[in-house]
Amino acid sequence: MARIVLTTFGTLGDLNPYIAVARELGARGHRPVIATHASYRERVERAGSEFHPVRPDFTDFGELAEVYRRSMDARSGSRYVVLRLALPFVRASHADLEAACRGADALVNHMLTFAAPLVAEKTGMPRIHTLLQPYALFSAFDPPLDASMPGSAWLRRLGPGVCKRLWWLARAASRSWFREVSALRAELRLPSTAHPLFDGASAALNLALFSSVLAAPQPDWPPRTIVTGFPLHDRDERGEGMPAELRTFLDQGPAPIVFTLGSSGVWSAGSFYDEAADAARRLGMRAVLLTGANRPPALPRDVVAVGYAPHSELFPRAAAIVHQGGIGTTGQALRAGRPTLIVPFSHDQPDNAARCARLGVARVVPRRLARAGRLAREFRALLDDSGLRSRAEQVASRVRAEDGAKIAADAIEGLLGAGCSASPRRASATLPGR
Repeated sequence: MARIVLTTFGTLGDLNPYIAVARELGARGHRPVIATHASYRERVERAGSEFHPVRPDFTDFGELAEVYRRSMDARSGSRYVVLRLALPFVRASHADLEAACRGADALVNHMLTFAAPLVAEKTGMPRIHTLLQPYALFSAFDPPLDASMPGSAWLRRLGPGVCKRLWWLARAASRSWFREVSALRAELRLPSTAHPLFDGASAALNLALFSSVLAAPQPDWPPRTIVTGFPLHDRDERGEGMPAELRTFLDQGPAPIVFTLGSSGVWSAGSFYDEAADAARRLGMRAVLLTGANRPPALPRDVVAVGYAPHSELFPRAAAIVHQGGIGTTGQALRAGRPTLIVPFSHDQPDNAARCARLGVARVVPRRLARAGRLAREFRALLDDSGLRSRAEQVASRVRAEDGAKIAADAIEGLLGAGCSASPRRASATLPGR
């Protein structure tokens, strides 16, 4: 069977979908290898996949609290991640990924693994490009809400012609960021590309690893793009599920409000969790705070804080959910079918929040306004809105009917001709036209 390398870059929301796909491939007899930050070794190996470290690691970034603070800035966070965390390490990433791919049959890559196309082109192996959120498709027909672009909320009203010109300007303004990638391409005697970020799609296969409820295929999506649904995996670093203390808390009373900021927002939470606990107190409701390593100093009696809990186990037991809008958390919240309040920080989070609001399954509060009084009012509106609850349940049924890991594995097998369980013709039902 095939040896398939999956390489990714970022936080848990950027890792877990690849673990889910790797587990599905492994169950079919393939040899998946996850190649990413060294800090994820234990998490990956406990999930049953082979691991290969690829620089950079989080230890290479410096003081992590400051790194997360800068990376979560609404205006400049995405630029910071690309320019300061990814691109300075592109040569080291290339060397490590090249070693990981020796003897491999295919390479599956995240959009920020800029060395992956070079490795695939040099070796001639098939490359499968993946996109975790609609934002990453840079569509002029379905433009994302981008906090770094003032006025981007109006783009949907201006039409694709205006959006195409804006994307052209964004390409031109950021082209110089990738000089080192271009230099490495020249050294490897590979042809130049138009733009490593905007034009990173594969000529062979592209997987949109999110639910079709968030975005329909558009005319300017890359050819051979398949929408898979969310590939879900959410065990902790030791491969375990919900903590016993949390399970006990849930069993001893009514459904709580669940507050989470994902694996990155917790590093720049500020007073968010204090405001969350106060909002729950004002409503007379119980609450669960997922705080990472940060624990509020004092909590009301009906509020519990834990570092981590699998969203797939916790969210269905919530009365309502508040989260930051990261794509992994968004997928789990949609799947749970609970009323949701989104407090977006940066990157794709404002766009994910806007899409959920347009679906009619969530309300959105700007980060700067996430204070106890506002949160309490928004939760009361959520809980009193029977139409929103009904729509959330309907969307959840659609999301649960999708099997993102299975569809992704079917498509990869179809590309490799390795006993695909769904023919290319069937898979192409989700491909957009050009």
